[in-house]
Amino acid sequence: MQTDIDPRSLIGCKAYDEHGTKIGTVDEVYLDDATGRPQWAAIRTGLFHRDAFVPLEPSSLASGGLQVPFDRELIKDAPDFGVGRHLSPEQELQLYHHYGLALPTSERTPPPPEDHDFGRIAGAEG
Repeated sequence: MQTDIDPRSLIGCKAYDEHGTKIGTVDEVYLDDATGRPQWAAIRTGLFHRDAFVPLEPSSLASGGLQVPFDRELIKDAPDFGVGRHLSPEQELQLYHHYGLALPTSERTPPPPEDHDFGRIAGAEG
């Protein structure tokens, strides 16, 4: 994803899976505390308004919204950590494993400090 995009502009965008199927709406954007770069988006999905975390790095912005390069079912099965708080290093690791993504180089060596967590930009209120 482009790094010069204001992450607040993602809030409220429609999100689509790799097939172009709508999966929901971007509810919140989480920033890496160390770099300040957008790292994850919480997508409000389904009738019960569950939020699924998706990685922003392989995702892209298209004219219709956020294009997430994963299947809808994989996204819906992502670990549910709730929204409104920081992602812990352990939660982030679970998300990387869930999506089959390699950890960013800066996160592999050395490992993130235990107090490293991921901030968020407040999103739409439910």
